[in-house]
Amino acid sequence: MASITEEQVEKVRGLVASIPRGQVSTYGDIAAAANLSSPRIVGWIMRTDSADLPWHRVLSASGKPAAHLATRQLEKLAAEGVTVRDGRVNLKSIRYVFAPC
Repeated sequence: MASITEEQVEKVRGLVASIPRGQVSTYGDIAAAANLSSPRIVGWIMRTDSADLPWHRVLSASGKPAAHLATRQLEKLAAEGVTVRDGRVNLKSIRYVFAPC
């Protein structure tokens, strides 16, 4: 992913940081808000630069967490009052909508 700019990384970081406690967003939502061509770019940025962000509030479009983070991610969401059923979050009820840029 060498073509990702520092500006894009900072945009994604800002969007993730803006997701309120008790709400979630998807990789696709963030990609659209950041004007990126693919949710995979968001995933790459999150894997490499998100330790200081509320990374646990970012889910796949199915409402499922990343498999390798599932237990930790769902525990963090539950601590914020997010209802988790069968390992997934109901996006309709708590999906955060980013303000247009």
